[in-house]
Amino acid sequence: MCSLHVEEEAHLAAMGGNGTPKPSPRPRPHEAKITLFDICWEDVLIPHMATYLSLKDIFNLRCCSQTARCFAEASLEKRQELNLSGNNTSNIELGFKVVARCCRRLEVLHLACCKWLTDDLLLPLLTNNKHRLCAVNLNECVNITALSLQPIIVECKDLRILKLSKCQWLTTGAVDALTLHQSKLVEFDISHCGAIGERCLIIFFRKLNKLTVLSLAHTPSVTDQVLIQIGNYCRELEHINLMGCVAISDYGVHALTKTCPRLQSLMVQRCPLVTERVLAPLRGRVHLDRPSMGYNLPASQHHRLFLQV
Repeated sequence: MCSLHVEEEAHLAAMGGNGTPKPSPRPRPHEAKITLFDICWEDVLIPHMATYLSLKDIFNLRCCSQTARCFAEASLEKRQELNLSGNNTSNIELGFKVVARCCRRLEVLHLACCKWLTDDLLLPLLTNNKHRLCAVNLNECVNITALSLQPIIVECKDLRILKLSKCQWLTTGAVDALTLHQSKLVEFDISHCGAIGERCLIIFFRKLNKLTVLSLAHTPSVTDQVLIQIGNYCRELEHINLMGCVAISDYGVHALTKTCPRLQSLMVQRCPLVTERVLAPLRGRVHLDRPSMGYNLPASQHHRLFLQV
């Protein structure tokens, strides 16, 4: 019995030293668990994770916690592209206000067909990003006015792409302002803009010697004289859309195509005064949106038709 008692004492001493089992270690109160947000935001999370999240993902993340909200808004601040084209979901204006407040480094802005967009919503976003924007797409934004163009025209010194198709609010005065401040555009779209005058366009295209893509579809003020100016000054032109420009004729199209050696595509559907006489020599060299009607002139006559240009 004595030996058994001695063995028990030795066993208890080995376990705890005082006859009680040693408890398992517990975390100290000040030792918090490490989370995703403990990883460096600036060097790791934002450049290597947030860039792969869609805008919807960022807003879903923003709802999770206060820390997630801070991270989401920090990610928006670094975002370089915003694409909401065609997004007309309910209450999108509320989300756009967050974007307008947080985004500070946008370079590309796509807002085509946003029926809800107004000057009051757009101007704060443009004010915060005007020095970096190089591409702006406002096609079919029918509820804004020329007021929203002011920061784009005056402050966006690196602007290269501007799309304003079906913006009936685009006036001659706005294009005159573009003429004064913007000369580096490589892509320009003013299709279906009926409030612009012929003289205004003639002066405007004299400054755009870097233009490569141009859309003037269904713009009634586009005439042969406008095409002649484009040909004289926009020698880098590669693609031009003249669909529905009913005032242009073979004369203007020939003047354009003979002085733009890099031209790759020409869209002239629904231009009744443009005929196969001027299109036939271009086939095989330039993509045309009109099929051949089987009208072919001898090569010797193609040159003779346009000696007066």
